Amino acid sequence: MRPTVDKTPAAAPAPEPAPVADAMAPVSHRVRSRVAENRDSVTLVLEPVTDRLPAARPGQFMMLYAFGIGEIAISVSGDPTLTDGTFTHTIREVGAVSRALCHAGPGSTIGLRGPFGTDWGLSACAGRDLVIVAGGVGLAPLRPVVLGALAHRADYGRLVLIAGARFRDDFLFAADLTAWAADPALEVALTVDVPVQGWPGEVGLVTEPLRRLELDPTRTAAFLCGPEPMMRHSAAALLAKGVPAENIRVSLERNMQCGIGWCGHCQLGPLLLCRDGPVVGYDVAAPLLAVEEL
Repeated sequence: MRPTVDKTPAAAPAPEPAPVADAMAPVSHRVRSRVAENRDSVTLVLEPVTDRLPAARPGQFMMLYAFGIGEIAISVSGDPTLTDGTFTHTIREVGAVSRALCHAGPGSTIGLRGPFGTDWGLSACAGRDLVIVAGGVGLAPLRPVVLGALAHRADYGRLVLIAGARFRDDFLFAADLTAWAADPALEVALTVDVPVQGWPGEVGLVTEPLRRLELDPTRTAAFLCGPEPMMRHSAAALLAKGVPAENIRVSLERNMQCGIGWCGHCQLGPLLLCRDGPVVGYDVAAPLLAVEEL
């Protein structure tokens, strides 16, 4: 008797996962453009020099390396519909690394790693009303949400953006805000802590227009980014309106140094925010943010 011959094609071998060390190696990118947003923040558009990194989803972050100085985590603030391999980051000058990045002009080379972390889950919110609340530089990680929702406007119900800053000149993306305020597809409320003559918006905290906002809590998804007290009070206002905590998403910030859960510097309770965040549901974040010094 002849032996039976199995003619079933052999399964292709599973692809080998990329070595973890590769995630720690910066990939060189060139500054394509630099825009000063305000007195201490700039937006850089970075293009790959050779290798292209995977596209980032709204809410994710990259590790930006100023060669010879150091590395910091910066959220992606660009248009999520672009597929040209570029990354856009809005950086506030607060230390040596951010200072070097902020002063990097067109043609300069910067190292990038990533993208890392969780995202806002924008596509999963199709069919819902979106309420976007930003405080200060918190508008940077939320800009991709606004741009992504506007690019697929028919997929969502109401779009509401509430943004606050200390002074009028502190707002990021002035040109975007002007265009968005004039766009009937988007409801925009801007508020400042300290008014100046001629300021047409509101004065006070972002929670004031949020508390007045009429919404359907059964179909609302909210995105919050800014100082933690602002996010807590904004979440409380939404909870009081009946929005479930799991439909309120916040972006948390801690000291991220590796981006892949190795070093533990970004630990928040049981979470490593570079891996389990930065975006989490408020049902997860609320008990952690209630613990002092955590």
